[in-house]
Amino acid sequence: MRLIPITLALTLLPVAAFAHPALGPHAHGLVEGVSHPFTGLDHLLAMISVGVWASQKGGRAFWLWPASFVLAMIVGGVLGMTGFALPLVEPAIAASLLVLGLMIAGAINLPQGLGAALIALFGLFHGNAHGLEAGGAAAAYAIGFTLATVTLHALGLALGLSVHRAQARPALRLAAGLIAVTGAALFFL
Repeated sequence: MRLIPITLALTLLPVAAFAHPALGPHAHGLVEGVSHPFTGLDHLLAMISVGVWASQKGGRAFWLWPASFVLAMIVGGVLGMTGFALPLVEPAIAASLLVLGLMIAGAINLPQGLGAALIALFGLFHGNAHGLEAGGAAAAYAIGFTLATVTLHALGLALGLSVHRAQARPALRLAAGLIAVTGAALFFL
């Protein structure tokens, strides 16, 4: 139950924690890869949100939606590491927060395949941002950010299950609304 106040606090942090203002190479190894998703508010909130929304959906989406994000993130990361930049990476990442926040707040129940496709699209852009930052051959960095992403998805799944068990959906909807507002604010930075 302590995760709800933590999530609320994270949504209120300054957006200065935006993970990649210049999208230039800066990563080198496993530690940087692991720490990056935890130190960028946009990645942190998006990855936790994927887990929370998957827990709301339940069934096969519980594992399929986070797996879709991770697999697409790896593809986007490889593209970025080879120098291929997807268009509008930053707006797509902001949109991921906005959309995921709204989906959770509204308890939107998309069909499993459509939800997986949407989440995979977000993963592709998040991965591309990671890959562009990593520069060339940065396998250790990629392994690190993949492990961190899986961990954040697991935290989101646990948070979603805790909220369900505690019947604290109004608090979750408030936190999700703040995530959506954070996403909207990122469009202006």
